[in-house]
Amino acid sequence: MLILSDQDIAKLLTMKEAIEVVEEAFGQLRHGNVVMPTRSTIMLPRYNGSISFMPSYLGESGAQATKIISIYPDNPKKGLQTTAAWIIVNDPETGQVKAFMDGTYLTGIRTGAVSGVALKYLAPKEARVAAVFGAGAQARNQAWAAATVRKLDEIRVYDPIRPAVDRFAADMSKRLGIPIVKAASGEEACREADIVLTATTSKTPVVRRNWLSDKVHISAIGAFYPECRELETGIIRDAKVVIDEWEAIKLEAGDILIPIQEGAITESHVYAELGELVTGEKQGRTPEDGLTVFKSVGIAIQDSSVANLVLNKIKQSA
Repeated sequence: MLILSDQDIAKLLTMKEAIEVVEEAFGQLRHGNVVMPTRSTIMLPRYNGSISFMPSYLGESGAQATKIISIYPDNPKKGLQTTAAWIIVNDPETGQVKAFMDGTYLTGIRTGAVSGVALKYLAPKEARVAAVFGAGAQARNQAWAAATVRKLDEIRVYDPIRPAVDRFAADMSKRLGIPIVKAASGEEACREADIVLTATTSKTPVVRRNWLSDKVHISAIGAFYPECRELETGIIRDAKVVIDEWEAIKLEAGDILIPIQEGAITESHVYAELGELVTGEKQGRTPEDGLTVFKSVGIAIQDSSVANLVLNKIKQSA
């Protein structure tokens, strides 16, 4: 059995490769060639945390894995990451465990990758400026994905924790070779941005409708509880909305569920699941589109597909 650390995985993965396998996984999902039970979550209010279990199997690629992920927003006060994860990979033919992986880095890159897939289909082709809300590990991967699929001239970052913004700017300017602008407010970050990426732990909206330009794409990945959201209702109401997967959205996506509860939209307002764009059943951005939104809560096929990529790369290099 292989045991792989985050550091081992980081040496093997690129965002471009992760985007490619996640895109393929959503195609398999749309074609019905996936087994993916609903995510099971234990809520622990006493500790303001949750632990989730995410198994999946992709029939075409033979990728099978189960992720255990914990989310504890108070952890940074204890010197720990908000999100930590572990992945167990089984041989689907025998059930034997093939690998045990740290899943924290892989979770970050696969979450960036799903936004990368959505950006490929929904972001303006001429997009040059991206705004990032949040300055943690997830925000870094969102910025990395955006820079992978679009030729960006500038990335703006906003987070109320200013030391985190300073670290983000120093790290990402070096990693991406793109100027990082430290915005003083969310509105300043959004002004004339072509792409907006939200990766926060906020329970209330961090992006307002009147901050946004006419033709802009938003990828929102930070809110994954039914009572939490990052985008105000007017954004969802006015946008062409694409989601990762309906079953997960109905259980966890406050960004969609709250506007439905308010009567601002109905379920039919959602234009497509991401897999429908990947398979060509529905179009992504068209010249007539203005505001587009991709809402993701994260699903298990992202983990299985990227974990399988890691093992294949190790096998190829052996």
